[in-house]
Amino acid sequence: MNAVNHPVSPAGTLRWLLKREYWENRGGFLYAPVIAGIVSLLMSGIGIGLGLFALHRAARDGGLHIDGESVNINGLDLAVLTRDISAKDMADLGNGLDLAMVLTSSWPLIVLAFVVFFYCLGALYDDRRDRSILFWKSLPLSDTQTVLSKVFSALIVAPLIAIIASSLTLLVFMLVLCLVVVSHGGDAMQLIVGPANPMSLVLGMFVSIPVYALWALPTAGWLLLCSAWAKSKPFLWAVMLPLFAGIIVSTTKLMHLFDLTTGWFWQHIVGRLLLGAMPGMDLLYRAGGGESRQDLDSIVALMAPAAQLKSLAMPDLWIGAAFGVAFIFIAIRLRKRAGEI
Repeated sequence: MNAVNHPVSPAGTLRWLLKREYWENRGGFLYAPVIAGIVSLLMSGIGIGLGLFALHRAARDGGLHIDGESVNINGLDLAVLTRDISAKDMADLGNGLDLAMVLTSSWPLIVLAFVVFFYCLGALYDDRRDRSILFWKSLPLSDTQTVLSKVFSALIVAPLIAIIASSLTLLVFMLVLCLVVVSHGGDAMQLIVGPANPMSLVLGMFVSIPVYALWALPTAGWLLLCSAWAKSKPFLWAVMLPLFAGIIVSTTKLMHLFDLTTGWFWQHIVGRLLLGAMPGMDLLYRAGGGESRQDLDSIVALMAPAAQLKSLAMPDLWIGAAFGVAFIFIAIRLRKRAGEI
């Protein structure tokens, strides 16, 4: 009986290309954010330990006072310290906890920015440098499929893994705080789980993935274009061209001809080309565009799912995304003509 060969669908081809990208870049996509989360937890644990040591010593020496009474109870009793906490203090505690959780869980996302930057920068250049492009071009794979698989890996797969690592880091950090509170006579539900908003923060991070993908598109497209075009040292080309352009614009005051400032060029051209892969950059641009102080003062309000989606209404996001698509199109055309370096 003759075997029947079923052609692979475009979706199936893309799935295998994504698996290839993950297998070849597992260190950056998976291990780097996980290790960053672990290191963040270790550093936070050390900070908590030092803080507890200082508080224990202050309590033992009578350095802590509640309602004029010294606290000296063989250590630190959080039930005593928080028995008269006001509603305002509880709200401030919640904001402080949210900020602490965001800072602790941000390490995998900071690592993500570097992973995406250098992945895109070498994605097409490395294939030409080691001549593996000849092998991949011998397969029934189009250049469009290959480049798009790299775009999807950089803007969807890598952020998804990093956000999962970040979310786990946040939840483990909250668990550590709960254990610390319970071990010192406090009520974890009252002092940690109640005031904090971990689920809103986690949901906001996952909702931010499409916003991140669109916001980082011009950076990813620019880096892929340089990766496909540069004969050598793509990093220098990708970084120095925007920087030199910014220096020229600054020295010649060229933007004044368009009634724009030099800062506008650095922010909207140089910044979007080089820094778009940093998670949360859209929030900074929204803040610079007149976001209300009430929204910016609350970590939860800033990172809530509805607030994250506000970035989709920014014209800057869609204009940048359009340029990103154009860069990717040029990168595909360059790869079609790619030869040996």
